[in-house]
Amino acid sequence: MTPPPTTVAQIQERFDVRPLPLGMAEGVERQQTTLAEAVSLSGVGLHSGAEVNMTIKPAMADIGILFIRTDAPSMEEGLISALFSRVCDVTLSSRISNVHGYSIGTVEHLMAAFAGLGIDNAVVEIDGAEVPIMDGSSKVFVEALTRVGVSVLDAPRRYLRITKPIRVENGDSYCELLPYDGQRFEAVIEFDHETIGRQEYAFDLAETSFGREVGDARTFCLLKQVEEMHRMGLALGGSLENAVVVDDQGVVNEEGLRSTDEFVRHKLLDAVGDLYLAGLPIIGCYRGFKAGHALHNKLLNALFMEPEHFELVSPNAVMMAAE
Repeated sequence: MTPPPTTVAQIQERFDVRPLPLGMAEGVERQQTTLAEAVSLSGVGLHSGAEVNMTIKPAMADIGILFIRTDAPSMEEGLISALFSRVCDVTLSSRISNVHGYSIGTVEHLMAAFAGLGIDNAVVEIDGAEVPIMDGSSKVFVEALTRVGVSVLDAPRRYLRITKPIRVENGDSYCELLPYDGQRFEAVIEFDHETIGRQEYAFDLAETSFGREVGDARTFCLLKQVEEMHRMGLALGGSLENAVVVDDQGVVNEEGLRSTDEFVRHKLLDAVGDLYLAGLPIIGCYRGFKAGHALHNKLLNALFMEPEHFELVSPNAVMMAAE
């Protein structure tokens, strides 16, 4: 069995690029992008509680998203590709690691910001083992990246286009990818709690829709779960400044919710970030029912084990084919 790709370059080398169907090429970004300039952020890690400094820098085409632990002895030892095959832990977040034992936790909110803004390539230099949680959503990342702007690169953009449905399950939870002429995300959650209950939400991912639809939706937890998470060494940096907390009476946060369905919107934010660990944007429909980080990673692994379910496409190939 062929091992999963560990770099974006391996994905592009392994699969032939096909033309994007003409009806789908209109409005699709043709060129790869990166940041126009570097931007720095600092904050606390949600689970570690440690202060973290991070600088996001422009990168060359075909690099993808790379993390570099600046506290490692060398750049080679600290380099971690943001890919599903590098995911090493899915306990309440997505953590990626490399063969040298260095890891980066809670990458999903930053990855969602990259996906939502259509940023293909970036280098994230970070001096700790977890992306800072900021306000518990992607809002601060989106604002910072928007502030420095996006630069278009002289290289064709490629997409993973879903051609056949693929689904993974765990009990009554599941998530799947379906053929769809766009980038659509749909989710349903069910909690045995009156404040959360059953919620569903769907949206089509675009540079103008991510921030408005799900980008500011914060992570959440039940107050009764906090003590158990602390015993597990998790959520040590959690507070009402970076998470929505719910007790038996309702939302504890004084300012309340940003939207009545903020809970399911955050689950979709997580899905956007987790699926961007495919290494390339996905053309298709994601659908999740009570899904989380573990199922998302299982779905991407299943997809690459069955390559007949997708194809590598580029809108630039449409132009070349037409010529």
